[in-house]
Amino acid sequence: MAKAQLQIPEAFLASLEALGERTDAVLEAALLAGAEVVLSKVRGNLHSVIGRNLKERSRSTGTLLAALGISPVKVDYKGIYNLKVGFSEPRRSSGSNAKLAAILEYGKHGQPPKPFLRPARSSSRAACIQAMKAKLEEEVNKI
Repeated sequence: MAKAQLQIPEAFLASLEALGERTDAVLEAALLAGAEVVLSKVRGNLHSVIGRNLKERSRSTGTLLAALGISPVKVDYKGIYNLKVGFSEPRRSSGSNAKLAAILEYGKHGQPPKPFLRPARSSSRAACIQAMKAKLEEEVNKI
């Protein structure tokens, strides 16, 4: 039977140990960096579709745009880190922000769809991944 021995430099082992202690903070920072990219794209798309192609003057108050944000990072029961880019609830007036966003995204009888979420998701995917990689490398290099 063959035997192999691997010598790992002490500095590398120390940095791995330090990374292990800061994993939660590093992952949160990387996820937030990616979420900021997606949030800016969704916000831009939403701003461009509100009040567009209407027969009457827009009644938009800006509440839906103001409710757009990023949720806190949470860890699920499987140990997977998650956050969401979406709308906060409840809405001050009647209805919900999620309902209004769905009506804008998919339309309703007499109102054509004005997609803003799906295009933002697909167009910001590569930039989001790049931002998360860059932030992860930056955080690891700090150690």
